[in-house]
Amino acid sequence: MILTFSSRQRVIATSLVACLALVCCAIRDSTESRVDLLITNGRIVDGTGNNWVRGDIAIKDGRILAVGKLGRAETNRAKRVIDAKDRIVAPGFIDTHAHIEFGLFENPTTNNFIHNGVTTVITGNCGGSADSLREFFNRIDTTRVSINVASLVGHNTVRRQVMGLANREATNVEQAKMESVVETAMLEGAVGLSTGLIYLPGVYSTTQEVIGLARAAAKHEGIYASHIRNEGSRVREAIDEALDIGRAAAMTVQISHFKVSAPANWGRSRETLTMIEDARRAGLDVTIDQYPYTASSTALTVMLPEWAMEGGQDAIRQRLADAPTRQRIAAEMLRNAEMNKRPSFAYAVVARHAADPQLNGKNISEINLMRGRPATLAAEIETMLDLLTAGSAQMVFHGMSEDDVRFFMAYRFNMIGADGGVQTGRGMPHPRSYGTNARVLAKYVREEKIVTLEDAIRRMTSLAAQKFQLRDRGLLRQGYAADVVIFDENRVQDRATFENPHQFSEGFDFVIVNGEVTVYDGRHTGVRAGRALRKVSSAASSTSAGR
Repeated sequence: MILTFSSRQRVIATSLVACLALVCCAIRDSTESRVDLLITNGRIVDGTGNNWVRGDIAIKDGRILAVGKLGRAETNRAKRVIDAKDRIVAPGFIDTHAHIEFGLFENPTTNNFIHNGVTTVITGNCGGSADSLREFFNRIDTTRVSINVASLVGHNTVRRQVMGLANREATNVEQAKMESVVETAMLEGAVGLSTGLIYLPGVYSTTQEVIGLARAAAKHEGIYASHIRNEGSRVREAIDEALDIGRAAAMTVQISHFKVSAPANWGRSRETLTMIEDARRAGLDVTIDQYPYTASSTALTVMLPEWAMEGGQDAIRQRLADAPTRQRIAAEMLRNAEMNKRPSFAYAVVARHAADPQLNGKNISEINLMRGRPATLAAEIETMLDLLTAGSAQMVFHGMSEDDVRFFMAYRFNMIGADGGVQTGRGMPHPRSYGTNARVLAKYVREEKIVTLEDAIRRMTSLAAQKFQLRDRGLLRQGYAADVVIFDENRVQDRATFENPHQFSEGFDFVIVNGEVTVYDGRHTGVRAGRALRKVSSAASSTSAGR
């Protein structure tokens, strides 16, 4: 059959072909300009926990445009191409437990986090946050930093603003003021409420006080993240309190840096983790986070009895200057050490002591002998009290069992949080600030095979994003923020040690934050593309809409 066309039909057909050509050109022109960055030849671990797949990722305007096998044509249309060369391509890691309020603006490139694959941190933990989250967030966006920052509002910060460092229960008026401060912080973008119930002044709060503040945060879908009251001999009661607060406030719970401390409690990991699993089965959304070390780090003041901390450093000095009070403090510290089966205080190492930096890196037993005292618990306590009189110290406490650390590491609802800050190269800090994520991937994934690579990445990304309601992060998915890390799973390694902590991790070859290449071929580019991540609650949105 032979088809013939009239002149008019030929004109129409010619016009249609021309139109189609114009459309194709327009599409091609749009495509050519749409990709800012293309990552090719990667083994994509998307954050869900699923197996890796080979593919490419296209990024435009700080967001993921496409994920999959995008083809050679896309390479030609990208402004910039990174060949992953069969390395792992994953969402940027989310550190669920940070303390960056003090170092962030001194070192806005946040090298120790960035070189560990971390693109987002949750700060404001352990009850301590910026006094004003509005000002804190605004300063982040004005200064520009290399990581994204979300924040909790800290109970200790709120209590100090309303009650100072008083050792007493809050009055009804003070309670109402504290709840109002929490609500304000939530409206300013906090992701929830944190407590640090071993620190001033939260150590003096009742459970009911915390429940009231938690309810104020829960009105705006905030979570409750707690450094519980005790991680040693009374750890069960402390976990129960956190769970009770979550139930009473009808909110999700995160128990920070989950651990069991002191030799007398080693092996209790099965008991404490069972409490978390039982609560989840009963309907409470409770999860935990962990750093992969057997040592913790905090201020030397935590060694004091609770009553002796009241009023802060000046009040502590006055008490220690009074002989009978000093004897009472020392006696209580000795009883506690004996109860926890401490043979000495060699497990307590000075990380930073401003009054005498030469003590940095030395343990209490060594310092005690340097001062000519006998090698007894009582003498070492006197040495600690001398340090406290001189201005306290930041410490590293080697107090956990590796078996317990491994047991927690295997738990699937356990996230990773370094409990560290932005480092500036001073002192002898805990290496967790530099090496946490790399250590998980090197030691517990590659070497000991306690966790699979895909599940470790899930816990560092989507699980954390889900918990802290970072709705467009934690997955390699179209439309999500382009936070990406590219690393060699066989080469990734933490280098920071307790003896030499200021060492960046290796193997994180490329780190991309909000679409900007922040680490290229293992070197920080100086780019500061991070931003403040303010949570927007539906309660606030509804109120605004009603107006």
